[in-house]
Formats: sequence, C-alpha cells, structure tokens
Amino acid sequence: MKIGIIKERKNPPDKRVVFSPNACKELLAQYPELELKVESSDVRFFTDDDYKNEGIAVVDDISDCDVLLGVKEVPIDSLIPNKKYFFFSHTIKKQPYNRKLLKAIIEKNISFFDHETIIKENGARLIGFGRYAGLVGAYNGFRALGLRDELFSLPKVETLNDLNEVKRELDKIALPNIKILLSGTGKVAQGAKEILDHLKIKEVSDALYLTSKFTEPVYCLVDVMEYNKRTDGKVGDRYKFYDDPSGYESNFMPYAKETDFFIAGHFYGDGAPYLFTREDAKSDDFSIKLVADISCDIDGPVASTLRASTIANPFYGYNPQTEKEVNYDDKNAISVMAVDNLPCELPKDASEGFGEMFMKNVIPSFFDDDKSGILDRAQMTESGELTERFSYLQDYLEGKE
Repeated sequence: MKIGIIKERKNPPDKRVVFSPNACKELLAQYPELELKVESSDVRFFTDDDYKNEGIAVVDDISDCDVLLGVKEVPIDSLIPNKKYFFFSHTIKKQPYNRKLLKAIIEKNISFFDHETIIKENGARLIGFGRYAGLVGAYNGFRALGLRDELFSLPKVETLNDLNEVKRELDKIALPNIKILLSGTGKVAQGAKEILDHLKIKEVSDALYLTSKFTEPVYCLVDVMEYNKRTDGKVGDRYKFYDDPSGYESNFMPYAKETDFFIAGHFYGDGAPYLFTREDAKSDDFSIKLVADISCDIDGPVASTLRASTIANPFYGYNPQTEKEVNYDDKNAISVMAVDNLPCELPKDASEGFGEMFMKNVIPSFFDDDKSGILDRAQMTESGELTERFSYLQDYLEGKE
C-alpha cells in the first residue's frame, strides 16, 4: 500500500499535517509493507528537510499513491480521480459552500472518508483537533481580557513554537478576581480546562458558583443538563436530550448573572435551546462581558457570536442593546473571540496529536481487513455514489436543499 501526505492548498494557508516526520518514521517501522510519500510543501510547519532527515521520501508528484491524507478541504482542481482521500470536507451537515466539492468527489470516482465520520460504533469520534481548539481558544480569551482591561499582554499563539511556550507565557500573568464559566465535557472543553488548571484557577461546583462571592478567580464546568432543563419540571436525561431536545428550555441565565468570562466549549445540536438569546443579553443582570466562543455557531446559541473572527483579527465586540458589532474594547460591549480555525495556531502540537490518534485508530484498519468497521462507517462515497450511510446527502448533492 502506498500512502501520500498531501500539500495543504486551501487559503488561508494551514500549517497542519496528518503525520509529523517522527510519526511517519514510526509508521514505516510498524508496517514494513507500507510505502509512504510526502508531497513537497512550503506551507506546513514541518519542512521538507524535516521529513528527509527522517528518511521519508519527499516528492512533487503523489499520483501513484493509493491513499491520500490531508487536513482541510482539497481544491476541486487538485483532486486526483480514482483515489482514496481522507480530509475534513465540511459537507456532512449540508454546508452550502462545499456542495460543489462533494459533487466533484463523486464525479471523479473518489472513495472519500471524512475525518469527522471516523467514529466508534456508538457514534463517538475517534480523531479530531478538539483539544487544541480548546487550548488555543481559552488562551485567546485570556489574551482578550488582558488587552481589553490593560492588565497584561499575551503574545499570539501563532508566534509561539508549541504548547510548552504557550504555558510559559501564561505563567507570567496575574488574573483579576473573576468568575469563569466553561460549557461542555468533550475534547474541546477538556482542552480549555487544561488552560484553566494550568493557571491554577480554582474549580467550584455549580451550587457554590451560583450562590457565592469569591476573593480569587474561580471557574465552573457545566454540562448540557445544567444549562438546559425540562419544560415540565421533571429531571432531565442527557442521552434522551441528545436524541430529542424538544421539551427542554435554556437554564443558562442563572449562570449568566454570575459570570464575567464565558468559554463556550459545548457541542450544539440542531433543535436544542439557545444558551442565551439577544433578549437575554439585554437584561440588566446579564453579567458576561467576555465570551471565548470556541464552538463558534454563527448567529446561534450564543447570541454575541455574530460572525467568525480570524487569527489575524481574533476579537470584536457585541453591543447587546443595539445588537451590532463594535470594537472589542468598547465599554458597552461583550468582548467576543470566535476564531473558527483555532488549532491552526498550534500546528506542531495539533499535528502530532492528530497523527497519534490516526495511527492508533485508523491505520490498523488498512491492514486487518477493517475488522473494527471503522473504514466502513467512515466511507462517504464509493464507485461514483454516496454510500448508504450518507444517502441523506443526495438532495444536498443535487442542489435541492
């Protein structure tokens, strides 16, 4: 089997890669029958020489490879027909801007596997960059706090070499006495929690958080059954909520009244209640003045998120009364960090972590006849058609919705 690591061609440039040089070397040691080639790139964090120094073949043409691995969407004119591709296509939720990409994948007879569809039997994702989104998103939130209130000046993550440098910068700051709310319990939230814990911020229960004042910065981690409640007053069930969120309403406002800085690390499902609405944000006792929206659902469950921000310009302000965007340091604004490609700021660590997951959870399926069913569950297209599992995308593919 020949595997090719493709050059990332999407703009803005993405420095991440599926396998680092060390991971490639480890792969070849584990699977002597594997042939591995890396497409030359002047974009990725790891240079061509980094791969060559580990004995990895770096080439300009990978069209002879059977499987092609990338991170972001491949431009249509760069897709090689009749290959197996792995990358994030951003099509499984019927995203309009990538319909033509999925159509091209079908037309070029590509067997396509989306990283997002690589899951366990129970539907849990096996690979992703969630932890790194959480790490960078939380850091960026504190960077906004320091700049806005003239407390400290943290450098941009993209100017730092790795996570160790990020943490060393955090060691230099002193935080004011604030209350921080973190939503979610998945990889994104756990990444954000890693930053909070590194800063030695005290974690408190929701009962204490909602009823007490503190003389030091604290944070509270809340899950879906804390910030949602059943409309009939009965006890909620998180798994039933995931299947059908109707019959629930937001229970976020008690937290909003006690929070200075909200880190949104939750997953938001279709039909679920909004955490806070534009009307909620107008309330006199709505206390949140800073939001790091790592989840970044535009004009959705977090009302202050009007748009995605960028690595170049990560912050903007939301004026709750006018419902308009203002400067992030406007005294009447909720300061917003809503970068939607956060792991790009930490390409070394993100690539190394992603490669470890891919090597552990996906590569064995290439050599054991997919006995775990991972490839079968993940495959979106085959022989110029959608697979049965993804047949729900047919109308989207045809432009009917």
